[in-house]
Order: sequence, then structure tokens, then C-alpha cells
Amino acid sequence: MNSDPRTHRGVCAAFALLAFSAHADEREAQWRTVADLTADEQALIDPRSDTPRDGEYPYVPAEPYPFSAPYTAEEMAYRMSEFVHIVRWPMAMVDVYGVITSSGYINQGVSISLTAPVAGDGMEGYIRGVKPGQVYSQWLTYDLFPPESEGGQQLWLPNRTDLEHRTKMDYYIYSPQLRRVRRQPQPRRDQRFPDSSQTFDDVIGRDPWEFRWELIGTDVLYETVRFPSTRPSITVHRHGQGLVEQSTAAIKMMGESYPHYRADGGVECWVVKATPRAEWLPDYSEKKLIFWLDKHYFYPLRMEKYGADGKLMMIEARYSERENPARGEFGYTALTTVYWNVEHDLVSYSVHDGTRVGSWTPEEKKMMFTPEFMRRQWLIEPITTQALIRDPEHFYLRAKLHPGKFPGERDTSLPPAIQARYDAQEAAGRLVFESAPVTVVNAD
Repeated sequence: MNSDPRTHRGVCAAFALLAFSAHADEREAQWRTVADLTADEQALIDPRSDTPRDGEYPYVPAEPYPFSAPYTAEEMAYRMSEFVHIVRWPMAMVDVYGVITSSGYINQGVSISLTAPVAGDGMEGYIRGVKPGQVYSQWLTYDLFPPESEGGQQLWLPNRTDLEHRTKMDYYIYSPQLRRVRRQPQPRRDQRFPDSSQTFDDVIGRDPWEFRWELIGTDVLYETVRFPSTRPSITVHRHGQGLVEQSTAAIKMMGESYPHYRADGGVECWVVKATPRAEWLPDYSEKKLIFWLDKHYFYPLRMEKYGADGKLMMIEARYSERENPARGEFGYTALTTVYWNVEHDLVSYSVHDGTRVGSWTPEEKKMMFTPEFMRRQWLIEPITTQALIRDPEHFYLRAKLHPGKFPGERDTSLPPAIQARYDAQEAAGRLVFESAPVTVVNAD
């Protein structure tokens, strides 16, 4: 019998690797198509695609929002639309954002963001609180970083839209160098922001009535936003607590207060497919979107976009927390969102730090959320953050591909060079670049 301790350690390591691999395979096999749903799941869904319509807005379901079980795929989409990237209730936060290229070049920024709905919070306020063509919310940002951008501001006034009222947003910027406010044309909804992975619609949200919806199955997610092995902790700003160091391994997808985690830590999800309606979104470049929605609140934890050729365009992954307890299940907001644009292998992130529920008076809202106010260069809510990334090896990972799930709906094949970098990332536990990473910029 071989008593060499090195052999014993090697055998133990091999068994541990096999056990880990079997555990990972078991997690990847949790998905099920609609045909394989359990009786309990079938009792929660309404398979109809044609349901009674609202008398005022025929593109809206007749059942009063937020609906009740059983849910159609369309109703799930309306519930999901409660949780857009910029919340549907009054809020102040610091938005830390950045992008990294396949060579390791990082560009980052920091802005203070203030949000003030015009008529009612949440999706109900969006549908019923204003008429199509009217402004439904007000978003004001104040740039803090990089230094050359400090004092720059943006005012977004998003509009409630329909087939007759298609203008999505009134958009103004203030340049401290020019000391002028300029009205801007709204960005193309399906085009990426400059040097970013996300589009205008990824940030502002999509109206559920612009798409056809289909439930394609269920799944269990165990991770969304992924931190590299080189980043064991992050410092976050908790409102009322200040700066707090947090273990990245301990972060939960839906925060600490979410009551529906499985015993193994997973979050059970409905998986729905959205197809753009040609009459609403002619020439839209995103031909199919697939969302993973938590089963209880319909929070979107993961989204994938596919182009006209059926190829994967982008993956968005979020982790969330209930930042507005007064709104109950509707009080969740994205704390960190990571976007991976596959075509250009760009990874972007947005961290909403120091979030607090806003309490603007009518007089403050009337004064603050105007083009004229930006000329004063007043920083109303100074919020500190330490969420900037100082080393390319600390950047968030590309989203996990899950290639075996829903093969009839998803083509996750990548160009060879990007597949090689993805595989190297998975082996290394951190981003691997096409060359030696470039020294980080915009992080001092």
C-alpha cells in the first residue's frame, strides 16, 4: 500500500474536484421547460396569451395591477417592469459606473442621482398617474468623477409613451466649462451608450406592452453578479451606517431580508421570453430577450439579448436589496448591475451606493428638476463612496453562460477569441485579457 502523503493529498483533491463538479452539474440541471412544470407551478400560471383588455388602454390587461395568481406571462412582465434600473420612487444615491475592455483598460465615473416621480410611485403610477405623452418622472445627476467632469449635470424627463406618443424622454445637459444648458436629442433606444455595454432601454426600462411575452420554463439561480477571486471584500455605503466593508462571498442575490431563498441558497425563477412587436418597435435590433424573474416578486435577476441572427448580444446580471421597506415587495432596487456586451467583449458595471428614500417637498421638486436649476451647480445630496475599482484584476467577471439551459431558445456560442478569454476567466477566477492589462485610469 502506498503511504506517500503526497499521494493521499492528490487523491483527496481529486475526490473534492469530482464532488465540486457533480455539485455544479446538479445546479446547472435545475431548469425545466413549461412541459415539465410541477402541479404547484402550473397552478400559478395562466397559459392564455389573449386576455381581457383595459377599457382606457387596450394594450394593458383588464385585471387591476399588480394582478393575482394565476399569472399570464404578460402579467409577469408588468410585475417585472416595476423594477427598472432607475427606481420608480423618490430616491437619492451615488451611481458608480465603469467599463473594461478586453485589453484591461478601465474607464469609470461617479455621479449623484436624484429621482422624483411626477404622479404616483411604482408601475401603477406609471400606467395610471399620467397620460401618454406626459412626463412621469424626473432624474437629475451631478458628476463628481473624473475631475475633468466634475460639476457636469444631466436632467432626464422620461415620458409615458404609446403608439401616438413615441418620444421617450426630454434630455438636457449642463457643461460647467461652457456654463450653458443644452437640450439633447434622446439616444437611440437600442444602441449602446458610448464606451459602454448597456443601451438607453437597459437604463430607462422597456414598456411591457411593446413586446409579446411567453413563459418558457423555470430555473434556479445561484449567482448573478460575480466577483473575482482577487476581490474578497468591497466597501459599500449603507444609508445610516456609513461606509461598511462587506465580504463578496457573503453577498446574496436578493439581499438579507428576502424570505424565499431555497435551503441551498438558490433563488427559484420564472423564465420568460420577450419578442418586440413590430408596430411598437420597428427596426429594433434586439430580436429576443430572455429574463429570469424571481418567482415571488418577479424581480429580474438576469437578462439576455439576442440579435436577428439568433446570436447572443448581451447579458445583464443584477443583485438587489430591499432599500424601501415601506413599499414591501416593490421596495427592491438594483445595488449592482453588470452588463457583458459579447460582440465587443465589453464589461460594464453600475453600483447604486448610499441609496436612501427621497423626501422632496413639492417646492423642492418644482425648483430642482429644471434646466434652470443646473446653472446654479448646487450639489444637494453629497454622498461618499469607495466603490471605484483600482485594478483590472478586481473587475467584475463576465456573466456565466449556462450553455446547457433552454437549448431551443438560447444560442450562447461565442466567437473563438472571446470563448477563449471566457474559458480562461472561468479557470483563473478573474478576468483574463487579450494582452497584459493596461494601468487603470480614472480611479484615484
